[in-house]
Amino acid sequence: MSNLIPGNQKNLTLDDRKFIEDSLNEGLSFKEIAKYLCKDPTTISKEIRLHRVDDIQPKRIFNNPHNFCTKRFRCKRTNVCEKIILCDIKCSSCNKCNQVCKSFVKESCSRLDRAPYVCNGCDKPLHRCSIPHKYRYDAVFAQRKYEELRTSSRTGVNLTKHQALQMNAVIASLIEQGQSPYVIVTNHPELGISVKTLYNYIEQGVLLTRNIDLKRKVKFRLRKDDSKPSIRNREVFIGRTYADFKLLNPNYFCEMDTVISAKGSNKCILTFYIPETQLFIARLLNRCTEGAVKASVNELERALGTYDFLSVFNTCLTDRGSEFGDPLSLETGINGIERMSIYYCDPMRSNQKGGIEEAHTLLRMIIPKGTVFTHLTQWDIKKCVDHINSYVREGLNGKTPYQTSLEKFGPEILWALQLKYIPPDDVILTPKLLK
Repeated sequence: MSNLIPGNQKNLTLDDRKFIEDSLNEGLSFKEIAKYLCKDPTTISKEIRLHRVDDIQPKRIFNNPHNFCTKRFRCKRTNVCEKIILCDIKCSSCNKCNQVCKSFVKESCSRLDRAPYVCNGCDKPLHRCSIPHKYRYDAVFAQRKYEELRTSSRTGVNLTKHQALQMNAVIASLIEQGQSPYVIVTNHPELGISVKTLYNYIEQGVLLTRNIDLKRKVKFRLRKDDSKPSIRNREVFIGRTYADFKLLNPNYFCEMDTVISAKGSNKCILTFYIPETQLFIARLLNRCTEGAVKASVNELERALGTYDFLSVFNTCLTDRGSEFGDPLSLETGINGIERMSIYYCDPMRSNQKGGIEEAHTLLRMIIPKGTVFTHLTQWDIKKCVDHINSYVREGLNGKTPYQTSLEKFGPEILWALQLKYIPPDDVILTPKLLK
């Protein structure tokens, strides 16, 4: 039933915990607190019992600071500890009564044994309360304990020592026999781990096997994690996969991608590549988002006109980057007309749009990896594009992409795209171009 409460599966925030503290001070019940926070009452109960503070009062309380027996007010027993030298002091006033008296009954409070489990909202002043251990709920302390638990639970290895020994007994011998982690995980599902997890355990030294024992691991250099976020909504791929693109078998299409800046700038370069003429087009974006990509495509449509835009960008193949996560907005033109069809390559298959990857290689000759795009302008990108499109290609029988595109599209479209021809001897494909 608690699954039907909206927001019940979300963690409590600091504001929620402050509301719980204020509500306890006002004497509200768990049910009333849970109703306001859209939580289950058991969630509030667990939160308070888990994060309440043991508030021991060091100050002297009335009657006796040492004796917490419920019978201390009427007890007249003496010498319970059976000292050799008899004393005439009542045991109710002695600090040893709690440890030695067999009739000792510790004083307790019903507020701490059941809801609300804390002293918040109690009418009795603290200095008049004789309970030795007092509990209170503090929102800031509870939030800090929650964050510490959240951090510690995500560190380390989720294995006991016994489980690691059992796993090592299976894996170590098979690795020594020359089997790969993939084969081991496939043939031993009882291990209950993925191939990636097994590699992580070996990397972290959890098992006796080391990277040096793996045949191919030592041959590869560590890759940099420079991948961009991918699309999370899988519904956009329905009817737009690479298999659907191959079934369509278009005679003419373009490829689309982005070039990301090094850390220090949010800018990126939106690129287009037309395989038939090898024409390369690029636009500088201030941020790599769906909205920025849509705005740039709209700008291209306004520059070319809807009809000419359809003739150049009718069918588009791209990767699964998050900036292309809204295909409907890209496919719908500024006049509400369907201007293009978007298709996505398979994951980790950049070779399916190899033409634009080769064009990026030429672009990276001018703007090397590790370059921060902060000071780049569209004028700089236009200069790079002009020199790349004026570079003679063997696949075009010694022609340039600019020349083949001029023959196919005409000068009006190239003028609208702001492309110009660079003489062969003036073509520069080094960082010196932008200096």
